[in-house]
Amino acid sequence: MSAERKEHRPGPSGGRGPLGSHMGMPVQKAKNFKGTLKRLMGYLKPRRLQLFAVFLTAILSTVFSIVSPKILGKATTKLFEGIMQKMMHVPGAKVDFQYIGQIILMLVGLYVISAFFSYIQQYIMAGVAQKTVYDMRNDVNDKLARLPLKFFDSHTHGEILSRVTNDVDNIASTLQQSMTQLITSVITIVGIVIMMLTISPIMTLIALITLPLSLFVTAKIAKRSQKYFAAQQKELGQLNGHVEEMYTGHKIVKAFGREGESIEAFNNINERLYNAGWKAQFISGIIMPMMSFIGNIGYVAVCVVGGILVTKKQIEIGDVQAFIQYSRQLTWPITQAANIANVIQSTIASAERVFEILDESEEIPDHDNARIIEFPKGEVRFQNVKFGYKEDATLIENMNIDVKQGQTIAIVGPTGAGKTTLVNLLMRFYETGGGKITVDGVDIRDLKRGDLRSMFGMVLQDTWLFNGTIRDNIAYGREGATHEDVVRAAKAAHADHFIRTLPDGYNTILNEEASNISQGQKQLLTIARAILANPAILILDEATSSVDTRTEIHIQKAMIELMQGRTSFVIAHRLSTIRDADLILVMNNGSIIEKGSHNELLYQGGFYADLYNSQFTGADLGKEAI
Repeated sequence: MSAERKEHRPGPSGGRGPLGSHMGMPVQKAKNFKGTLKRLMGYLKPRRLQLFAVFLTAILSTVFSIVSPKILGKATTKLFEGIMQKMMHVPGAKVDFQYIGQIILMLVGLYVISAFFSYIQQYIMAGVAQKTVYDMRNDVNDKLARLPLKFFDSHTHGEILSRVTNDVDNIASTLQQSMTQLITSVITIVGIVIMMLTISPIMTLIALITLPLSLFVTAKIAKRSQKYFAAQQKELGQLNGHVEEMYTGHKIVKAFGREGESIEAFNNINERLYNAGWKAQFISGIIMPMMSFIGNIGYVAVCVVGGILVTKKQIEIGDVQAFIQYSRQLTWPITQAANIANVIQSTIASAERVFEILDESEEIPDHDNARIIEFPKGEVRFQNVKFGYKEDATLIENMNIDVKQGQTIAIVGPTGAGKTTLVNLLMRFYETGGGKITVDGVDIRDLKRGDLRSMFGMVLQDTWLFNGTIRDNIAYGREGATHEDVVRAAKAAHADHFIRTLPDGYNTILNEEASNISQGQKQLLTIARAILANPAILILDEATSSVDTRTEIHIQKAMIELMQGRTSFVIAHRLSTIRDADLILVMNNGSIIEKGSHNELLYQGGFYADLYNSQFTGADLGKEAI
């Protein structure tokens, strides 16, 4: 199972659901929290004025919201006084509804103003968050374009995509939501405590005593549920991986009659996920009832003390109502701030993963005064080339090759011999560890990579086609290619006939994996693309391996015409396809052990002769070697 299948991450909104729903979720922590936070703040620095505006509007929005219970308490007091006077038959006693009406209008105005500033806050923060991750995505994209091939060879596609998409989205969501929520929560806590103190310091002390108890109980429960959430995430990742594997390989599963085993494996994983999931949800679900219980005890104490203070004329009845509202409001921002702290931990970890990509070693920069080969001929020379994927493990040692213009060079050898490595070095996907490679007498390190690679046309065994029309896929070979150019290239590759049999012809849209055409037809399109590119040097990696024998004959003829006057490197597995090559290089363990024409190598009776004969005798040794 691939690493990217195993990897399962909560969505970017994880941890922002109902209060306490993610309190026990395992939090991914950064290795260097302070350093990563400081670096992330660097992206926010150009927008510090907008952030100041967000902070200011958050204060204003919260202040107007916080003073409302205090004002509402005055209306309650006035209403209570009027009712009590009427009950006591005080002459002229009445409820001052005009005063109460004014209070209500004032409250409506306060709530409207609070909502307005909250809207402004969210509007500004949305721009800040999106512009920040916009810059971050640009930096990551530019960085990926400068990273060497060895980075992509050593990291799975799923891991890279996770960092570029999931982690960046996590940062965006936190900046957009959690940052504003955190600011609002802190201001709300401070504001509520101040308002409570203005009403009664004694009642404030009673209300605050329950908070440490709430936090203690929450921490205990969260700590216990965290291991179950970790198990839930692990089992969920395994379940997703199993389902993906079984879905993508369902034909093979059915062909070998392994449906029962697949279902049994699914049931086992699903059972473990169920056990971990219900325990995690149940234990974390206790948090809210426990906090409500502790909070209600605090409310009872506040009400009793408040009633006593009212009877002693130390505070008014409306103040007790306002205080109870403040007490209920205080629990939410404290819990929210604690929850957001976990989210921020996860976000900093995501930022750290993104920064790890930005800190990767890049390709050696092109020279500012790079040379240009305006009319490449295709003469290639390897001079004492040395290379190893690791410094302590040399794969190619002292390689020397001299290829003249228009020659066809076939490269053969067993798996891991270094055939593809040779091509990677030629196109500067990897840098040599010693010696040099020249094209038309110019060291390839003195050329810009883009200029160097524009000299090459590649047809690989693993076809690559993108989601788009057949015309666009063929035209990818040359910028500005016309429809007539595309058709000529398709005819040369013997692809025109099958393209015209499709319902939409050249306008047929290939899906994401080009699974709506056959593997052989995919290969024909990549060959047409290479023909259209009209390169000076061709690289063919078993270009006809996925087509039938009749189509192979047509392609071979097209390739012979295409290779006329062009230098061609052919990586071959079927040795029958390279009999006419000008030079055959036989590689083993990174070294060229034999070279010569087909007949010369057969006459020598060496390694090549054994490979060639084994293909026609069906020997197991030959099959393994190829």
